[in-house]
Amino acid sequence: MLSICAGLMLLTALPTGPTPEPLGAPHFPDRVHAFVWRNWPLAPAEDMARVLGTSAENVERTAQAMGLGKQPAITKELRQRSYITVIRRNWHLLPYEQLLDLLGWTEDELAYTLREDDFLYVKLGLLKPKCEPLKWVEPDDATRAREAAIAQTVRDSFPAGATTEVEPLFGFVSELSKPVDDAQSAYESSKLSPRYCYSYFALYGDAFMDGAPDPFPDGYLSRLAASGVNAVWLQAVLYKMAPFPWDPSLSEGHEERLKNLAALVARAKARGMGVFLYLNEPRAMQLAFYDKHPELKGAVEGDYAAMCTSDPAVQQYIASSVALICDRVPDLRGFFTITASENLTNCWSHHTGQKCPRCSKRAPDAVIAEVNALIDGGIKMASGGQRLIAWDWGWQDEWAEKAIERLPSDVAQMSVSEWSIPFTRGGVANTVGEYSISVIGPGPRAKKHWGAALDRPIALQTFAKIQANTTWECGSVPYIPAVANVAKHMENLRGSNVSGVMLGWTLGGYPAPNLEVAGKMIADAKLSGEDAMLAVAQRRFGDAIAAQVVDAWKTCSTGFSEYPYDNSGLYSGPQHMGPANPLYEKPTGYAASMVGFPYDALPAWRGAYPADVYVAQMRKAAKGFAESVASLKLSLEKTVGGHRMELQRELNIMEACGLHYASCANQARFIVLRDQIAAGGDKTAALQEIESILQDEISLAAQLHTIQIRDSRLGFEATNHYFYVPMDLMEKVINCRDLMDRWLPTIHAAA
Repeated sequence: MLSICAGLMLLTALPTGPTPEPLGAPHFPDRVHAFVWRNWPLAPAEDMARVLGTSAENVERTAQAMGLGKQPAITKELRQRSYITVIRRNWHLLPYEQLLDLLGWTEDELAYTLREDDFLYVKLGLLKPKCEPLKWVEPDDATRAREAAIAQTVRDSFPAGATTEVEPLFGFVSELSKPVDDAQSAYESSKLSPRYCYSYFALYGDAFMDGAPDPFPDGYLSRLAASGVNAVWLQAVLYKMAPFPWDPSLSEGHEERLKNLAALVARAKARGMGVFLYLNEPRAMQLAFYDKHPELKGAVEGDYAAMCTSDPAVQQYIASSVALICDRVPDLRGFFTITASENLTNCWSHHTGQKCPRCSKRAPDAVIAEVNALIDGGIKMASGGQRLIAWDWGWQDEWAEKAIERLPSDVAQMSVSEWSIPFTRGGVANTVGEYSISVIGPGPRAKKHWGAALDRPIALQTFAKIQANTTWECGSVPYIPAVANVAKHMENLRGSNVSGVMLGWTLGGYPAPNLEVAGKMIADAKLSGEDAMLAVAQRRFGDAIAAQVVDAWKTCSTGFSEYPYDNSGLYSGPQHMGPANPLYEKPTGYAASMVGFPYDALPAWRGAYPADVYVAQMRKAAKGFAESVASLKLSLEKTVGGHRMELQRELNIMEACGLHYASCANQARFIVLRDQIAAGGDKTAALQEIESILQDEISLAAQLHTIQIRDSRLGFEATNHYFYVPMDLMEKVINCRDLMDRWLPTIHAAA
């Protein structure tokens, strides 16, 4: 999540923004070859051929010439679940028209996805590179020679074959969906409720539309319940769930969505689970909308304006829409809100209420509290039993406590537990913004806001928002096995008087050891973190090696506590891509985007840390995971059957984390050396180190490839889909080989 600028609100046309030159891929003969390579595991050859204006046979011949082998099966499920991965990998290759052709979408479908699929356009950099139409060109002799060289690299580095998949992409979905015995009863005595999280694999943009993949299959719900979770959440956009009175076309299909929501709620209820909806409302509209409805217009940002929540008609729309949802889905557990930042919604949501003639005369705390009161009022209109959780995310310090004072007495107040904790790493003082497992909460901001809620004449219930499984410290693994840090956080929350806990944003819904340890500690307020970890390790891996697993979790936690946390690097850094992030021989000129493209934007990656400190801290973090892997691989020989398989899966995650952080250190050091050479620094020592880095990156990419082809969980996050697939790790090897064979000799010659 991020405070974002205008530009994403109710787009009716595809956004453009800046249109810089796209980044090339000099390790391929041309853009056509890059296109075929990057789409080979995700788009049928026939679709690629249509985009290129050629035959499927030509596409297949191009793939074979690069050593790719037979195209893997491109299933309907794969295409439904991977569209963000497809968009991202073609962002620098295709103009919008060809991207739409490849996806088989309309402009409206893509515009909605860029806007509402967790700020995808922000993640893509708030720009679209100006890509020329891509057309098939018959390869010449030089191209064929380069194809052959790529194929040789593939054979040398990946002897098992380019498209070998022991576990196909999204294989984890069927695994998590398998029926299991319900096990929620062990946690019913817990006084900490709700305990809710997002789906590990739900589609974010429009999860309730007809034909959308099931976000919570029964088997998966049962697995979450067995981990101590008793509720789940999904995004809802009001104009998709209820009639939008000023433009009913926006609400087409809302009845079907309500029906599908009700069916999910019923299935969840049967397993002791509730469902919450996330609301960030009302969505802003393009300025043209207000030509017909000027009375609704609030604060303006660019080509968009807020629907002013001081207007009675807007107030009625919010309350009545919520009432309709509650009426149609009476067993819905409730809602939680973000009311400052994210989308432009109310006039003070981006802290610019002074731009509105009405809201400029009102305090931000009054407007923010009123929006929550309107939603709460909608619940009461329906005489519903739903509850509202007001999340203080984005509330400014100067008025947050006043907003808490104004909230209705039946609303719960939620704070990010670890927010604003001061800490020092590598001699650098810093402060947590949010999303941290490496820094352990709760922190001063949460304690202050919880105190304000509890000290009211009529106290509010208080909730903690944590990340039990993973954070943007590495969002492409299902969990960061720094389990001791999670256990310590749960111990620290005792005595905070919180009544419920949100266990994660969109990342972190996997039924992992982290989640299970947190669940056990929530269920038994006297259970220590040590005992909870041991109990979970015994259940998952057997008594014989449980203690060794706990020791490994502790080692991971100690190493991870050296991670160079910085709020800038959290969103900008390469930790989600790891070895899949390419290296560039020259500065790209691109700014890193929010958990999207890290590019080579080292200043944003490192934040407050000097480059050498950032590198050193990443290496320390990597070392903790590597040491844990080394120790547990010895234990692997002592295990058999299901316990052995479970331990191998645990090792996959630990090893992947270590590889990601080791690569982050390599990438940062490469950029420092590259720029030193360009600035006229000593080339001899720098070139030797660069060559060593390139060799190491080849090794890291190959190692991660070996793990990912057998563990489809790696590289995936619900709102980003796959950050990388095995073919991207293979491309990284080709990228590094090209730099060694083509670029380095030119630098050596100049030296």
